[in-house]
Amino acid sequence: MTNHVHLLVTPPSAEAVSRFIISIGRRYVQYINKTYQRTRTLWGSCYKSSLVQEERYLLTCQRYIELNPVRARMVDEPAHYRWSSYRANALGHADPLLTPHALYRGLGGDDEAVIAAYRALFVSDIDVPLLIDIRAALQQGQPLGDSRFSAQIEAVTGHRRAVMPRGRPRKIASFD
Repeated sequence: MTNHVHLLVTPPSAEAVSRFIISIGRRYVQYINKTYQRTRTLWGSCYKSSLVQEERYLLTCQRYIELNPVRARMVDEPAHYRWSSYRANALGHADPLLTPHALYRGLGGDDEAVIAAYRALFVSDIDVPLLIDIRAALQQGQPLGDSRFSAQIEAVTGHRRAVMPRGRPRKIASFD
């Protein structure tokens, strides 16, 4: 994408993703500033993240990410987008930056079966309500999963994870 990047990662620890993003940010900003003789910040906003329930949503999120350039009309199919993982996941092209997730590997018995099954996921579009759920979870930093998954996240973090309406609650008029 021209103005953002999507990463789908399975971290080894709770702090790993934020450390990774901070490290990438520092290195990339230093590189850009040095290369283009700049001294200011580069990022327009902080990164956004959402926990994803693996069993139900991981492969859908992979499809969402790999179809993003197609939805943006940058390319006519995901294999044509230079920065996509689609070529590795659906065509079997080696990419040393990627480690296939166990759910992806579980799509078939051997590499050819996995690749064929993954390509079959792209025959139909992602349902619009599911697209809306993915976007809302990401924008609001909410977990993407069923109610059981959300309850588990709330129990672990001690924070309510329900999506709340924007703005302050309205004051109730008093008629005393």
